[in-house]
Amino acid sequence: MRLSSDYRITVFSSFRYGVASGRIVAWMKATLPAFGVIGLFCSSFIDSSFLPLPLVTDLFLIELSSLRPVRMPLYVGMAAIGSLGGCICVYWLARKGGEAFYRSRHGQPPEGIQKFIEHHPVACVVLPAAAPFPVPYKPFVIAQGVFQVPFFTFVLGTLAGRAVRFFIEGYLGVRYGEAAKEFVLHQKWHSLAAAGILVVLYFAVRRLSIFRKFKVS
Repeated sequence: MRLSSDYRITVFSSFRYGVASGRIVAWMKATLPAFGVIGLFCSSFIDSSFLPLPLVTDLFLIELSSLRPVRMPLYVGMAAIGSLGGCICVYWLARKGGEAFYRSRHGQPPEGIQKFIEHHPVACVVLPAAAPFPVPYKPFVIAQGVFQVPFFTFVLGTLAGRAVRFFIEGYLGVRYGEAAKEFVLHQKWHSLAAAGILVVLYFAVRRLSIFRKFKVS
């Protein structure tokens, strides 16, 4: 079966784009750490927006924190603010264009999803933002935009969650140095288990508080 010329052109263009984007990512991984705290901010912003840089920010944060423990809070803050900035870009695009796309394909968003987001903003914003690698975060940001999570809730929840994640990584860098990098690279199952435990604890606390209110009333 012969391929059409248009199909071959599309495949070739996709291949060239993939090679080009791969080179850009490789260049950023090699270049951004040379700029210190500004590079940390930029890598966090880029990774949270449109060009994935898996673990670049995390490993760089650990390295900086191990070299200058006193400045660890500064590194955590810059990484968290950079990530928040990138997430806001994705959130607004999803909020403006994603909702229209969703409505054109599926009509009104399911009422159950919207009610869940309204009643559990912490579970929908803070917990995904705090979840460690390899839990994917960007799909949660897109969903928060599509399903209209309030902007103020999104900003505070994202900043809090990212600060928790980066603080833990910074602490690991200060405490264990280079060994923390190996842990972050090879702790996938630990991360998934920790994320699951956080979700279970959150809903357990929610149920307990609701039960107490019901008992008091």
